[in-house]
Amino acid sequence: MPLRSSFFFGLVLACLSATGLFSAEPSWETKSGPWGDLQVRAVYLEPPDNILAVVSKPSPVTRWTFEQTTEKGVRAIMAKSGLPATLIDRLMGPTQVVTNGNNLVVLPKVEDLVEIGEAPRSALYAELAKFSANEYHRDPVFIHGGDIDDWLSETEITKPQQELIRKLLWRRGSAVVFSDIQALLTLTKSQEEVTTVFRTITRIRSLLIELKLPLKVGRAGFIEYWSAGSLNAERVPFLSAITRRRAPQMVDITQFLPTLARRRVYTFPTAAMGLKGRLPDCHWTSLNFFEEDANDNYLDSAMASQHLLTAYEAIDPPYKFGDVLCFLDNGEGLHTCVQVADEIVLTKNGESILAPWTFMSLKDVDDIYRRSPDTRIQGYRLKGR
Repeated sequence: MPLRSSFFFGLVLACLSATGLFSAEPSWETKSGPWGDLQVRAVYLEPPDNILAVVSKPSPVTRWTFEQTTEKGVRAIMAKSGLPATLIDRLMGPTQVVTNGNNLVVLPKVEDLVEIGEAPRSALYAELAKFSANEYHRDPVFIHGGDIDDWLSETEITKPQQELIRKLLWRRGSAVVFSDIQALLTLTKSQEEVTTVFRTITRIRSLLIELKLPLKVGRAGFIEYWSAGSLNAERVPFLSAITRRRAPQMVDITQFLPTLARRRVYTFPTAAMGLKGRLPDCHWTSLNFFEEDANDNYLDSAMASQHLLTAYEAIDPPYKFGDVLCFLDNGEGLHTCVQVADEIVLTKNGESILAPWTFMSLKDVDDIYRRSPDTRIQGYRLKGR
């Protein structure tokens, strides 16, 4: 580009930014530490079309399944949740209730769903989440950060669909979540719209993380932190090189990750990964973090647990790069993820082909996996490190 044209183009961009036509993306900074000064932004990962094509879509009929519960018991749950008596009578009308063995299934209409306030919905849906048949209440869509405007900003769903999502949000603990996917599908008019809705509700918030240079922390401590001693030694030449940079600039921290983790972050599993009978999950991800080639023995949960308990030692904070953080509740391991920097981890939330490898805040991961007030995080570090 000629110098004059380049100058003019830059001037136009500056003017557009100044007038607000190009708004800056929200960003924040981590606490300073041996990892350096990091700037963070959110990005939303959507499953590729080849994955969406093979994943089954739910029907547009909303079903609330109450297992081993009588009609009287269901009414009691609804009343305790705060639903008004008139709405309960409508929901429990003869055309809205189906008995399936020892289970009672309620078929709420969209207008009934909209009538439920956020607090009663949160209480009721927390009860529905206790029954395995209510998969979207057990595993809702998380609006991490609680910013529904940001979550919807780049979606292609229609305005009425966006408005319905806003009306049907609820809270699980401190997290803002959404479960009424079937109701959302009632507003679709074509298979293309169904796919668009499903792409929207399966999108996952990840973090883009960049190191701000020139370095403001100690050079030796910075290299030691990211190299993890000899575990990530192959990155030392690059880490050493960037510490000498003096001009203001940004470096994507994916460049600091070990080989396998660097390949996987921001990606979804492929169908080929499931040929061994299981797709990679959180344990496979955590225990393979420093590996160049994946050890698929960790697809076996028992072998993964055994390796964690024998090759790692339990530690307390502060955590180092590559430490495994395990969510425990009454002795049961719920999830593992990998410490990256400050309160940011690398995680794969579940075995599903719809679960990508992402950077997330530890709080967001906690929102997903906190089962009770007794849920806690235990750190593990490779022995001899």
